[in-house]
Amino acid sequence: MLTEYLMVGEASTSDPAIHRAARVIREGGLVAFRTETVYGLGANALSESAVRKIFAAKGRPATNPIIVHAAEASKAKALVSEWPPEAQTLANAFWPGALTLVLARAGGVPAVVSAGGPTVAVRVPSDPVARALIEASGVPIAAPSANPSNRVSATTAEHVRRHLDGKIDLVLDAGPSAGGMESTVVRLTGGVPVILRPGLVSAAEIEAALGVSVAGCGISESAARRAGDADESPGMGRLHYAPQARLLVVDESALRTEIARHSLGRVGAILLGPADLPDSDSLRLLRLPADSSGYMSSFYAALHELDEWGASDILVERPPVGREWDAVQDRLRRAMGDGN
Repeated sequence: MLTEYLMVGEASTSDPAIHRAARVIREGGLVAFRTETVYGLGANALSESAVRKIFAAKGRPATNPIIVHAAEASKAKALVSEWPPEAQTLANAFWPGALTLVLARAGGVPAVVSAGGPTVAVRVPSDPVARALIEASGVPIAAPSANPSNRVSATTAEHVRRHLDGKIDLVLDAGPSAGGMESTVVRLTGGVPVILRPGLVSAAEIEAALGVSVAGCGISESAARRAGDADESPGMGRLHYAPQARLLVVDESALRTEIARHSLGRVGAILLGPADLPDSDSLRLLRLPADSSGYMSSFYAALHELDEWGASDILVERPPVGREWDAVQDRLRRAMGDGN
């Protein structure tokens, strides 16, 4: 397959690149496009055959469901069979935006989207490119991150090209994703709201909107399913978001020791603050913002950069603990395949 690459000029339904991509979606093809979280790999969510192409291109397990993106809340409601008051409250507070709701699946949504389960994950994105593509396509778009399964999510069109070139129909290049990390996923089907995957919207923000506490699904819990069981949400596998290099989280005080211990290969280090260590042919240091939102917007891009450089090991300085850092902590644990 020859993958087509188009630059987005104006993020509107009249843009020729958006128009072309929408046609590919309607014809059952795959389009990588920017959202406010990461780049998504989209297909017509109402076409079983189109959605199956996503699984094939990514090498995605059939047990891993896909989020469906709608142009507006009313279109998202049409994809579910129940719309509780909590869903309306969260939609009012965070849509369009980086919050995904897991609700009972409507009959018109192919089961493959939900990995055969009874629920479906839906959200309304805020990125103008994503919104224009959905509107121009005229159908909801199923879209996981545009990268091979279990690997680091793509935040630029170049990340998509490196890993999916020749496997998908079209890539819309609109520059880097602003958020840099995935949406928060909240299940609303069991009475008490449960955060299945932490993301750009914090637990504190969700609790403030709902006026109640929300539970969280830890990595050990989500990894304890029986083999073959469907996930309730994307990103719940024990190993996920992993770079090609080995990844290790270390305390700042142990950074020098760990760099020396891994000195037989190229070592990349992701730091929160300054370090009196120079870059060299075998060591590359990347410093990320010390605030959680800035860190999230840069983290995946840093992993991609160090993988492309050829790092055999990536050392990540241990980030702070706190609810605003939950998404970062979750991604680090899963990237190491650590269920503890």
